[in-house]
Amino acid sequence: MSIKRCILAVALFAPAVALASPRCDAILKKLGSQLADVQCAESADLTTNNPATTPLDNSLPGLPAGAFTPRTDRAVLVNLAATPPVTTPITKAVPGVQINARIASDPAGQARFLLRLPDSWNGRLVVAGTPSQRSEFSSDMAWSDYVVQQGYAFASQNKGMLNAFVTTATDPLGCRLNPGAFSGIFVHFYADDPDKPFTRWTEFMVQAAQLAREGVKAAYGNWPRYTYAVGTSNGGYQVRRAVEVAPKLFDGGVDWEGTYVAEAAPNILTDLPPAVLNFPDYVASGYNAASTAAKNIQAAGYPPDLVNAPDSLWTRNYNSYWEVTACQWQKRLDPTYNTYGSGLSTYNYVHRLSFSEVGENMAAFATTGRIQSPLITVQGTLDALLPIDHHARAYARAVDAGFAERVGEDPHRPAYRLYEVQNGNHIESYKNAFPQLEYILFHAQRAFDLIVSHVENGAALPPDQCVPRGQSIASTPAQPGHCVNLLAP
Repeated sequence: MSIKRCILAVALFAPAVALASPRCDAILKKLGSQLADVQCAESADLTTNNPATTPLDNSLPGLPAGAFTPRTDRAVLVNLAATPPVTTPITKAVPGVQINARIASDPAGQARFLLRLPDSWNGRLVVAGTPSQRSEFSSDMAWSDYVVQQGYAFASQNKGMLNAFVTTATDPLGCRLNPGAFSGIFVHFYADDPDKPFTRWTEFMVQAAQLAREGVKAAYGNWPRYTYAVGTSNGGYQVRRAVEVAPKLFDGGVDWEGTYVAEAAPNILTDLPPAVLNFPDYVASGYNAASTAAKNIQAAGYPPDLVNAPDSLWTRNYNSYWEVTACQWQKRLDPTYNTYGSGLSTYNYVHRLSFSEVGENMAAFATTGRIQSPLITVQGTLDALLPIDHHARAYARAVDAGFAERVGEDPHRPAYRLYEVQNGNHIESYKNAFPQLEYILFHAQRAFDLIVSHVENGAALPPDQCVPRGQSIASTPAQPGHCVNLLAP
């Protein structure tokens, strides 16, 4: 990259910076043709206190609205609507270099990469997975702000795909956004396009780490001493796969509400249809927890509902996540199924194993539990999108099974811990409507500090535990193991 290009990027990204960036030239000389459409900037502040750190929504030219929404994405993992906002505290400016680019090897031209390199580098690198189908800026407030203030280099990626755009019911890949008030709005997820198999999610997590390590070496003259993976939801899935398949790249990780993926039940396509099927009858019952519909939803793995009728925790998940997520995964993994003709509420994953390749497609990107680096999972007991027993606990069972399979194979057993947050849920902002909920953000960040101390100093990780409401992960927990109840007063 030329000095002229760096100066242009500086003007776009930071309010007060040097007029030229030899570091940008050095970094991009090292990364060479691996990146395209590069913007490299010397930034006065790499935190989100600098409004230029995260681009505006819909700021990439030539794309439909909704395809690239970094400002929206970065707020998903925090609660900016709370008073005061619940997000990572920012106590100082962090000058450094920021690089935004496309990954040049992606034939679709959608894979994107982000790298932040603080001037006061601590010798370490954090690579973030990305939730849902969101952009590489999704972890800016929850993870980047937390680690760059401590001197970590930070990298992220977008799983090789853009977000979504509004389409019509005639689009074969269109998914109804909301089965209720907005039932006429359909969106097209780039994740469902033919060239976007979910197997790429692991590939881009690994590739982001490789690119970031090279960028770090070019910027500082040294490789990172340690590299950590962090991520939430589908990004948590990426963390699990990172420590399963790439131990030479990742020294440890923290997955926050990671998605469990397995060919056998439970999985998203076994859990979501029963919830979609029974929810209307549950509403018709007057939100009666003793109704057959409510019992069926809980039998599918979901936690008890929190009701402020006509609002409830289940209502929010039904309207925003249950059906549209089932649609997205079904269209990706079982594309021959007639989504709205046969119905998502009656989709039967086990039955479809005999009539489609859905099982093989699920198995192709499944988590194995055979971790090769230390890992902490953090999940809330009231997660009504990814129920804890079918995701965090299911993955913990897979890890135990993976260790059992290694008898006589490898004496090394990386540490694994599951920290359950009593009354935590998938969406932090839902606490505004339901005060019974607990935030997970700060527990996930605490877990990160614990994994670093374990990897670098040999500190023992606190045992598996239920973190009581209003308390923290404890070295000697009052409630070891699983939370006894999913809902506590």
